[in-house]
Amino acid sequence: QVQLVESGGGLVQAGGSLRLSCAASGRTFSIYAMGWFRQVPGKEREFVAAISRSGGSTDYADSVKGRFTISRDNAKNTVALQMNSLKPEDTAVYYCAARISGVNKVHVTLLEYHYWGQGTQVTVSS
Repeated sequence: QVQLVESGGGLVQAGGSLRLSCAASGRTFSIYAMGWFRQVPGKEREFVAAISRSGGSTDYADSVKGRFTISRDNAKNTVALQMNSLKPEDTAVYYCAARISGVNKVHVTLLEYHYWGQGTQVTVSS
């Protein structure tokens, strides 16, 4: 089992920045890819960013490229999402996800992940 706990969400004005963190516990040695997804009420959860086990490969949704950066610290079992130049349309609940098998690559779809955090709210005011 793997437990994921997100933190760092909050209210920020458009153009501002936030840094989300996700701490993993449990069988952390089994974690491969990690990712961030987001969801707004009435819509499906969508991919935001992903990072490979080694951290050497990353991928981003087109809507956040150039503004968001994903990183991980395997020694601390954490993954972070630095969000800059935030827009009102970035408002959502952000979820951390972990995949516990595979190879050293990124994964961008929900079904490829095995564990999820409880989510953290990000609200960007205009």
